[in-house]
Amino acid sequence: MALKGEFKEDEKQLSAIEQHKIFSQADEIEPFTEDQLIEKWKEYLPRLDDRPSLKATLGALPKLEEDYTLILEIDSRIQDELLTSIKPELVSWLRKELHNAKINLKTVITETVREKVAYSDIERYQEMANKNPNLALLKRNLNLDF
Repeated sequence: MALKGEFKEDEKQLSAIEQHKIFSQADEIEPFTEDQLIEKWKEYLPRLDDRPSLKATLGALPKLEEDYTLILEIDSRIQDELLTSIKPELVSWLRKELHNAKINLKTVITETVREKVAYSDIERYQEMANKNPNLALLKRNLNLDF
């Protein structure tokens, strides 16, 4: 049932699609703080215990913009696709809990620059020689080889 967006917490619980329709048309616009958002965001995470990759993705906290848009920075398109499956339910839940129909969630894929890891002996030697040029001199003077 959780995959359909339905939870047994409340017998009268609406599906995620129904919630989205109801709360996207509501006129309720109650201001909230970033602390309240974070509290509700963390309160939602236990619902995803059966989906650890999605739970890890939502472990990052969103930034709150002036127009109640939430910006969530993610690392890859795969995470974006995972979020697409749960986004209507999450947004509807946040709208309901924070009493604000203008809440919207946007994802931004951030590029993380990763260092190249040296795996081979030659790559490790070159990395060490770049850090300490005397190593290249030592190798040449002693006629060392791999």
